[in-house]
Amino acid sequence: MQRVLSEHATFSSRMGGDDPSETGQLFAASLITADPPRHRQLRSLVNQAFTPKAVDALAPRISQLTDELLDGIASTGTADLIAGLAYPLPVIVIAELMGIPPADRDRFKQWSDVIVSQTRTGAENADHHATNVEMTGYFLDLIEQRRSRPGNDLISSLLSAEIDGQKLSVAELLGFCSLLLVAGNETTTNLIGNAVLCFAEVPGTIERLRAEQSLLPQAIEEVLRYRSPVQSMYRVTAADTTLGGVQVPAGVPLVAWIGSANRDERHFPRPDQFDIDRGPSRHLAFGQGIHFCLGAPLARLEAVIALQAVLSRLPGLTLTAGSQLERMDSTIVYGLTELPVSWQAG
Repeated sequence: MQRVLSEHATFSSRMGGDDPSETGQLFAASLITADPPRHRQLRSLVNQAFTPKAVDALAPRISQLTDELLDGIASTGTADLIAGLAYPLPVIVIAELMGIPPADRDRFKQWSDVIVSQTRTGAENADHHATNVEMTGYFLDLIEQRRSRPGNDLISSLLSAEIDGQKLSVAELLGFCSLLLVAGNETTTNLIGNAVLCFAEVPGTIERLRAEQSLLPQAIEEVLRYRSPVQSMYRVTAADTTLGGVQVPAGVPLVAWIGSANRDERHFPRPDQFDIDRGPSRHLAFGQGIHFCLGAPLARLEAVIALQAVLSRLPGLTLTAGSQLERMDSTIVYGLTELPVSWQAG
């Protein structure tokens, strides 16, 4: 698993495809589908937006948004926590970073739902194609708006950025926009939802975390291992190689199963057990090497703030009795479509 994610002399991140501005293949020129040296150049640009200082500066706004969202449900005693908190919080945060108008946030969720539901079987789903085309048109319009009227947002910063004296191409700008859209909200939504599910499933965990809040970051790392929000990633062999004793020729598409690696009994004792006392673990939920997730610090910060608020403001939190939990229809990400919970309303 680690080898698939890291050795670009053997495994390529490129997915191929035509000009994304024409075909709607928004990820064709993004960080996750780039190899060195271009990947290194592109990553250096976005690194500036996700420095520890820049991420920490977002904490007050994230706390404010979390409290506002919980204000809307705290008195009810029951709610779908995905719809009430886990979905809107990351969407608002990433939309504000990108300078997206509030009225367009719901479109973000619709687009990302369609994209992550794709299993990439080789034939493009009609909904997927239509969504890519719609997203392409939207982001092209937004890029042109920021080109003529720059703002204090990430897209404006990317438009002004240069690599060796060259501006980013339209395809690369589209790749950044689409990656931020999906990776910036869908995965964090699932991290928050998966965490509440994990905590509620193990008796005494919620009570313990409420009493010992210093354990929360460690518990979140165990959630990332046990129910990884990203379950798989695609790669292509760049050269003939051998995996697990199997000869694999160059040009063959492969799937790196992150969720499986995080349950590897050779690295994790009792891998199928959720254990907040597990301590530090070398899970691969955020990837590894040059493709390690740029947004990992932001995802962790959002999760800590959101879950601290949930534990303190929703006493007696449990899964709603009799509710049927349904997973998202995806082999790429792991999350619930709804998370019905109940608590003791004040």
